[in-house]
Amino acid sequence: MQPMTFARRPLTRASTVVATVVAVIAALALALGVQRSAHANTSTLNQVTNFGSNPGSLDMYSYLPTTAPSSGAPLVIALHGCTQSASDYYSNSGWPQEADTYGFDVIFAEQPSASSPIEYCFDWGDTSNDARGNGEAESIYQMIQYAETNWHVNTSKIYITGLSAGAGMTSDMLADYPDVFAGGSIDSGPAAQCSTSGIYNTNCTSGTTSNTVAQWASLIKNSDSGYSGPYPRVAIWQGSSDTTVNPAELTYNMDGWTSVWGLSQTPTSTKSLTGGTTENDYDTSNGVDAVSTFEVSGMTHGLAVNPGSGATQCGSTGTYYLNYICSSYYTVLFWGLNNNATTTASPSTSATATATASASSSPSASASPSSTYTPTCYTANNYAQTVAGRAYMSLGYVYADGSNQNMGLDNTYATNTLEETSPGYYVINNGTCP
Repeated sequence: MQPMTFARRPLTRASTVVATVVAVIAALALALGVQRSAHANTSTLNQVTNFGSNPGSLDMYSYLPTTAPSSGAPLVIALHGCTQSASDYYSNSGWPQEADTYGFDVIFAEQPSASSPIEYCFDWGDTSNDARGNGEAESIYQMIQYAETNWHVNTSKIYITGLSAGAGMTSDMLADYPDVFAGGSIDSGPAAQCSTSGIYNTNCTSGTTSNTVAQWASLIKNSDSGYSGPYPRVAIWQGSSDTTVNPAELTYNMDGWTSVWGLSQTPTSTKSLTGGTTENDYDTSNGVDAVSTFEVSGMTHGLAVNPGSGATQCGSTGTYYLNYICSSYYTVLFWGLNNNATTTASPSTSATATATASASSSPSASASPSSTYTPTCYTANNYAQTVAGRAYMSLGYVYADGSNQNMGLDNTYATNTLEETSPGYYVINNGTCP
């Protein structure tokens, strides 16, 4: 896969006026010797308030790794799924690890409402929230504007990704703001602008929508009808056994994005990846992957992760975080952000959230890929696991070495299966270990 960079078109509508005003204020500030706030690289998850008028009533959290440059860093927006939170997505998705390794900033946006309209779901199915300039979509855009002004991010390297309802909003944002995003990643989510009647529209998740390729493309184009520039590059992830978002949604997403790129719906090439994953690439005439699909065999609804310290591993297992492949890592490769890393940068050893438990240790840039290591499973009671050196005890509880996952009380009654995904790194894998 080759990265591809396009210059964004100038922002239109009211944003042009805003940009002009900001530029004048910035120039005046410089003339008076006043500097804007410095980029605070802390490698922790921090809430950002007062980032804009926030018509969608969303929360904004930042992850600014110490490995990212203080100016000109790429930016990734990460959107959680229903019933989840920003801190949950931060702790399990693997995005902090990738940000540490490759030096980019991350915004974890959050839908904080339990009645939104389903518990903590981004509203990807109502134009009051998913159309350009409206509601939640506008709030996410304001977060990006905040990052551009205060963190001095690289405006030609802004990306968005999300899971489930977050993926639905990702699809919509890519269509709404094609001038803003260089790329996106849709993980187990519906196609762009599938619904205007709310996220309860089951046709958009059951695979029963009868749209043609041209109709899917029109939904994307009509989201910003005045746009005539290049569209974002899009990765699409889907489990073949997903019963929440039908695997047909992968095809619907692919149909729309390949069509707006002017490409055939027949893949240019096919690759087999770890975790039973099949990658299909849809290339432009100069060999750049404009669209790539990643279908994970046997995976149900969730985000594909692969806990471990190997260079191709990331994330933690949990509800809707499924142990197959590190989708975040392969998305980074697809976007070309692996070329952003500097030779002097070294990833942080840990990423600590201010409102939740710390995330798994970040992978080393020089670590050996997981493909060179064969995972091994060990089933035993918690006491035996600690004696064997696969876990440790703290304050009466047992934790897996490496992942630090809580295995329960330190006794001979609680039994867990630990999978050693890389040397000395163990994750809980009850019920699915080979």
